[in-house]
Amino acid sequence: MASLGVVKRLLVSAAVLCGLAGFSAVAASAPAVSAPAPELAEYRGKLVYVDFWASWCVPCRQSFPWMNSMHQQYGSKGLVILAVNMDQVRTEADAFLKQYPADFAIRFDPQGQLAQQFKVRGMPTSALVGRDGKVLWTHEGFRSKDPAALEQALRKALQ
Repeated sequence: MASLGVVKRLLVSAAVLCGLAGFSAVAASAPAVSAPAPELAEYRGKLVYVDFWASWCVPCRQSFPWMNSMHQQYGSKGLVILAVNMDQVRTEADAFLKQYPADFAIRFDPQGQLAQQFKVRGMPTSALVGRDGKVLWTHEGFRSKDPAALEQALRKALQ
């Protein structure tokens, strides 16, 4: 099994090679988020793509179909997708989900407690959490150029 340093170097190299604007690698000494976040503790040992979203987020309308596709393709290989809603009014999130159904796990964080742990600044923000509970990388936004690069980074992390 590769050390975290090797994995980090591979991810950073992949980000540079793929031109992953919006990605940021997190230091190897980043604290594990699974201990204070019961929402993630159940996924320990799996690769978790955490996506913070809100009903008013226009790019989220594009990211949800993509996350459904990633869940279908890589769920059996150990990828878990967890979308965390930030709406304070649950009915707004429910209306979004009727228009853009999710085949993956949804959690609600109206007070933003989990979002604070991930230092979310904009919607959507995603993070890839390794099997050890540490954040491997984060990504802000969802632009038309992002899906291919994100998928490539997910595939590399699953290896």
